[in-house]
Amino acid sequence: MNRRLKMGMVGGCLSSFIGVVHRMAAGLDNEIELVCGAFNADVKLSKEAGAAYYLEDNRVYGSYAEMFENEKQLPEDERMDFVSIVTPNFLHFDIAKMALENGFHVVCEKPMTVTSQEAEQLVELVESTGLIFALTHPYSAYPLVKQAKHIVESGQLGNIRKVVVEYPQGWLATALETAGNQQASWRTNPAKSGKSGSIGDIGVHAQNLAEYITGQKISEVCADFTTFVSGRLLEDDANVLIHFNKGAKGILYASQISVGEENNLKIRVYGELGGIEWQQQEPNSLILNLLNKPMQILRTGDNANLCKQAIKNARLPGGHPEGLIEAFANIYRNFAEAVRANKVGFILENSDIASVHDGLSGMRFIDAVVESAASNEKWIKLKQ
Repeated sequence: MNRRLKMGMVGGCLSSFIGVVHRMAAGLDNEIELVCGAFNADVKLSKEAGAAYYLEDNRVYGSYAEMFENEKQLPEDERMDFVSIVTPNFLHFDIAKMALENGFHVVCEKPMTVTSQEAEQLVELVESTGLIFALTHPYSAYPLVKQAKHIVESGQLGNIRKVVVEYPQGWLATALETAGNQQASWRTNPAKSGKSGSIGDIGVHAQNLAEYITGQKISEVCADFTTFVSGRLLEDDANVLIHFNKGAKGILYASQISVGEENNLKIRVYGELGGIEWQQQEPNSLILNLLNKPMQILRTGDNANLCKQAIKNARLPGGHPEGLIEAFANIYRNFAEAVRANKVGFILENSDIASVHDGLSGMRFIDAVVESAASNEKWIKLKQ
């Protein structure tokens, strides 16, 4: 296929934060072009966004249903190849389901749905259609997270014993949802975000990162929720003890009331022979401590000491900062490779993108944590 992939977008109007990130990332490798969109349920706002993105007016829609219906009527080399879903959580399922039913590949923001039952339906649809579904967990797309995964897989740490993963933010330390903040308004509203606040919004990133690096699945949780801001409908602080299916034990916490914190996702993994540490706010460094050896700091760009996946997902020479846009771009590039293979009848064995199955794991994690936080039982098993 000698052309760029054509992307449609649902959500992502001019006031959208995450829509900007997706548009920039998708275009970074010149593999993808935005050709259409339903950017807002308000047709006027959708049209304003489409004009700002230099789209043809007849490819800017007032609803995703209209977009899917019109786009599938176009010749194959003109219509969109896939849709990027960047709406609030409660809309993800209906849009993804309709896209798959109409033959379009999907990139979707996390969490994938608001219930595990919806997630299970999407798994079935992806498997029955054979289409590509990517969930945007960007933190697993950083080069040195790939290196961390390689270090664990290669056995350098020995059997994994302990995982500590934390995601503190401070932006919801006050009731921004009552002050007209658009992001706070929907993220703290269970009708739009789902049954969980801090865990559903950022805790699933911590869960995905822990499972991605260790290669182990969380099997049991013991959780404690607190809503510190008076009147807020969902938890803004969560502390979770976790058991993994291959024997590791861990701690996961997600907090959005930790004053002074920005976006401080951090993970530490300890094995019999060593430990690693990675922090999203300093993403170009990975600390490696091996038993009875000096501490090492691995750096993006140091290709002589990095694995193939880390090198592939790095974009600049050492010493040049790479961040969230580049991580999202890695997802879109790897997704594009998988879609191109799909279009000629091949299946990439390792596309290295979070899949619909990872989305289901995330929803089951949220379910178990919410159940545990509301229960007097010590441990809640995750559905496998």
